[in-house]
Amino acid sequence: MLRKMQRRFIAAAMTAFGTVMAVLVIVINIVNYCQTTSRQDDLAGNLLRHERKAAADPQKPRPPFPDMPGGGPEAEFTTRFFVMYCGADGNIKAVSRDHIASIDEETAREYTEAVLEKGKEKGYYGDYRYHVNREEAGATVLFLNASHALQSIKSLFFLSIAIGIGSILVVFILIIFFSGYAIRPYVKNIERQKRFITDAGHELKTPITSIATSADIAAMEYEGDEWISNIRKQTARLTRLVSDLVALSRLDEEMPFPEKAGFSLSDAAWETAEPFAVLAKANGKRYRQKIEEGLKLYGDREAIQRMISILLDNGIKYSEEGGEISLDIYRRRRKIYIEVFNTCSLPDGSDLNRLFDRFYRLDESRAAHTGGTGIGLSMARAIVEAHGGRIGVESEAGKSICFQVVLTGTI
Repeated sequence: MLRKMQRRFIAAAMTAFGTVMAVLVIVINIVNYCQTTSRQDDLAGNLLRHERKAAADPQKPRPPFPDMPGGGPEAEFTTRFFVMYCGADGNIKAVSRDHIASIDEETAREYTEAVLEKGKEKGYYGDYRYHVNREEAGATVLFLNASHALQSIKSLFFLSIAIGIGSILVVFILIIFFSGYAIRPYVKNIERQKRFITDAGHELKTPITSIATSADIAAMEYEGDEWISNIRKQTARLTRLVSDLVALSRLDEEMPFPEKAGFSLSDAAWETAEPFAVLAKANGKRYRQKIEEGLKLYGDREAIQRMISILLDNGIKYSEEGGEISLDIYRRRRKIYIEVFNTCSLPDGSDLNRLFDRFYRLDESRAAHTGGTGIGLSMARAIVEAHGGRIGVESEAGKSICFQVVLTGTI
């Protein structure tokens, strides 16, 4: 139980930290991408206006190269781009490759045709950021070499991911190390609770045994006395309650079943269910069972038998007159399913999820006649979880109830 709680604490902390790191990485890269692209668009727009102005009157001297933020006087020589001029019919009329040498005219034409087919005004094509200016006379397309900017985006992306993963691993190690300190107060409370239950159980056994012995002696002298009979019943119930509380406390230990072994679940289930078949018939109830042969499980045989016994006992006690109880045990996809079904009449607004809480009862008036201690289902859940399984409950319109156990330790 404590290991499970520690794992949940680690999982919750890592989920929170991992989510924060993922959001940071995503936000940083999105902001960087948007800012870098915006700078490329501003530069491409300025260059496009500059080239169109120069192409409008070829006889005049070329206008000075446009100022660019952070470009400096060498910007004209470090900025690589080419411009394509297209007519109204879409055919390329002229090519300007004065500021680039790494691309030939044929490739430039292929790029331009591909970009014009997209119908977008701006975007990325390979290592280039393009801008398209459309007019009635035709279109002008500028391709700006953005390889350095794209490489910067990729570098930041991979660096941020590496930092994020590294941070998660470091925090994971630290959380594992400090998680023991974080749950230490809870561990102490659990240990005190278990120690109290165990000590109280031992202390109560002596007076309960004394009361039971005195009641038996009194019953021999005053045979048939109603008060003595009631004392004996309540003493027996109190004895079972103390025994169950101590057993449940032991199930909360780190290793409640240190001597697990492989055993035949089919044989164990048949052995457990046989007395309940007779008991159901004696109470005028219909009982059906279907146990698949050859099922084997790794675990504690006695604990599993006790869990099945609790569920069957619960089904017989709380089913109505002439009701139906069924036990189904089968394998599906390397998992073993144990289902105990019984017809019943559940109170309106019943909270089935609380059935596994200690001392919780759906119907207190009905519970008074069953003689149960109110912790049987809590023990069943503890046994199932100690074997790495899970247990659930469902009802159909409040007319029946079905407990389903799923175990994974098959052999």
